[in-house]
Amino acid sequence: MLKALIVDDEPLAHDVLTHLCERETDIKVVAQCLSAAEALKHLERRTIDLMFLDIRMPMFGGLDLLRGLDKPPLTVIVSAHQEHAFDGFELDVVDYLLKPVSAARFAEAVTKVRRRRQSGEPEPTQQPEEIVLKVDRAMRRFHLDDIAYFRAQGNFVAVVAGDQTYLATTTMKQLSAQLPADRFVRIHRSCIVQRQRIVEQRHNNLLLDNGQSVPISRSYRKTTNQRFLPKNPR
Repeated sequence: MLKALIVDDEPLAHDVLTHLCERETDIKVVAQCLSAAEALKHLERRTIDLMFLDIRMPMFGGLDLLRGLDKPPLTVIVSAHQEHAFDGFELDVVDYLLKPVSAARFAEAVTKVRRRRQSGEPEPTQQPEEIVLKVDRAMRRFHLDDIAYFRAQGNFVAVVAGDQTYLATTTMKQLSAQLPADRFVRIHRSCIVQRQRIVEQRHNNLLLDNGQSVPISRSYRKTTNQRFLPKNPR
């Protein structure tokens, strides 16, 4: 039996997760906390096998809680904020669920938990293949392979994908946190490029496979001290 702890500052989230856990025969919710500080006290007093953890909470967040634990329990992040996914996986969470959580997605996360517990080894983390951004007041899904680069443009970010350019309501900082670091590289304060789209690296700019040329900032060229070309170009 997996002894589970739910940590979320929203009572409704507790109701949803408790209901989903009750559908699983091998999970028992033994404690519920409305803050990370309260959860820390529970974790110090009793053994928890599985933690469902929100990220943004008063005082300090879920990721701060994980960073402060020497031996955290198997953890599934449950959050309304996609941009923290990479931070979560760097902390070896089992899965990252976006609210509202569906029964099917919850069951998938629980399956991963069982596999991790049986093997005692981390599940291979699958890199995301898509990114969801707000474009023209609507959420739009982009396949990462289609994106050549991102460019800051005023209060927006231009997404250059195929022969189209879309203006997304986001920031370069938020994008950097969501993109796989091995696939996308920042070459300028206002530009992030997909490595596999680079066909030629020159002194001050990169030539992409769509024929466009993008400048490399001197400061990024010095601080990164790296080749921007992918190791295994297509």
